[in-house]
Amino acid sequence: MRVRTVMSTVVIGGWLGWVMVFAGCAKHADFMQTRDQLSTISKTQDQDHQRVDAVVRRLEAIERSKDSKDTDVTKSRFDDVTARIQKLESRLAKMEETVSQASARLEASPELRAAKAVKSTPPVEAVVTASGITPTSAFNLAYNDYLNGKYELSIAGFQRFIKDFPGTSLTPNAQYWLGESYYNLKEYGRAIQTFEYLVAEYPGNEKMPAALYKLGLATAETGDLAKSRKNLKRVLEEFPSSDESKLAKHKLAELR
Repeated sequence: MRVRTVMSTVVIGGWLGWVMVFAGCAKHADFMQTRDQLSTISKTQDQDHQRVDAVVRRLEAIERSKDSKDTDVTKSRFDDVTARIQKLESRLAKMEETVSQASARLEASPELRAAKAVKSTPPVEAVVTASGITPTSAFNLAYNDYLNGKYELSIAGFQRFIKDFPGTSLTPNAQYWLGESYYNLKEYGRAIQTFEYLVAEYPGNEKMPAALYKLGLATAETGDLAKSRKNLKRVLEEFPSSDESKLAKHKLAELR
């Protein structure tokens, strides 16, 4: 159940516009300095995104081991990692706000309008809704509700995320955790539909083994043991080295 929260930097999408603006109204030395500053901000954001990715992976590992007998140690680790990710989220939010404000100031400039004429496609993660929330923030809000057992809220949050940000790298993860939320509420029919959609639409995504495994569990809960075995066997055959492969093997043994 690995969550990949890999977020492309917000800065890179608008970099070309910045370059053209400063190239037309600043001295060459100032332009070079500004370009270097933007590059530094971009690299810093990338590093922070990678840290968030690593921390969320640890959260998922703790989530998988939440039934461990050593509950005190697990809770302590969970609290520690949660605090770290909240700190990183705060830092990323400030950086994204800085970039957003700078972009707004340039929006009305003639140079920027000229730059927009140049064919350039920004990364989908640069999208910001009318309310100002970014994909990263929207996803984490819903995911935090899931971690806290507020499954009704996480369902609403992930559904809204999928609607507002349908093409981001976080969309498959949102789809997966939407299915997990339904599963935890024992709404197995909806969980099955959600996981099946993920498997069909994102066959190369890293959530595939986890989605197939949960499909196996959900279909078993509905009494469709043939379909359950089929999905569990797919985990073993297609993803033999995954964490879910071991879980699928145990579940198959139970179903025999």
